[in-house]
Amino acid sequence: MFPVRQPWLCKALGCYDCCIRCIGAVPYPSLVATLLCYAGMALFCGCGHEALTQTEVLVETYFARNVQDFAVMASFIKYFQYVIYGLASFFFLYGILLLAEGFYATSAVKQTFGEFRSTQCGRCLSLTFIIVTYILAFIWLAVFAITAIPVFFLFNMEQTCHNINILAETTPSINQHGWICMDARQYGLLPWNAMPGKACGMTLASICKTSEFYVTYDLYIAAFAGAGITLLALFLYMVATTYNYAVLRFLGRKGIR
Repeated sequence: MFPVRQPWLCKALGCYDCCIRCIGAVPYPSLVATLLCYAGMALFCGCGHEALTQTEVLVETYFARNVQDFAVMASFIKYFQYVIYGLASFFFLYGILLLAEGFYATSAVKQTFGEFRSTQCGRCLSLTFIIVTYILAFIWLAVFAITAIPVFFLFNMEQTCHNINILAETTPSINQHGWICMDARQYGLLPWNAMPGKACGMTLASICKTSEFYVTYDLYIAAFAGAGITLLALFLYMVATTYNYAVLRFLGRKGIR
């Protein structure tokens, strides 16, 4: 794993001691953050991509009769699906870079392998990773909040359907629950002139019983969880990169270059 230039060291210490020294040199915060980042992005990108596809089917089938009313949302869905592809590629490469930076900047590696030194270039590189990671964390915080919007919409829709079913069981008159509606136009999914744009009463309750609704709901919850896991990974990266930079600055002040 590491470029050991003294093969006699392992023979003198023994395989067990050498393995312990290598394990001690692993930057575990960066490693855990990388695993969390990959798991979160896999959930967010995979489930988010499929959830957008299911949303297109759900809105087009039950909330929009005119294709023109749905054209803007369909274009946005296709555009965002391409963005998801780019996010997956970017975070895959950035996770590798941060993990490599953790391996080569951690103080444990420097104590184990003396040929690794703190240089001005290394400190600048660590500072660059800190700035980029902080910016990504704030951007991803906004993405995390935006991901909660479809979950909130579908949660309200499920609760509304539950209330309709309760009223349908307790009151025989259809007028008692016919006024309860879910308007997709209020959430920006459709323009205000879209028809019908909303579903009411037992029509809404029947939508909630379809497989498309439950699949879309579950996919958005998984994508929301994936965004949260990725945000947690970015916070761990922030802690790890800040610590590595502090170690490099300390070694620089001590004259180790």
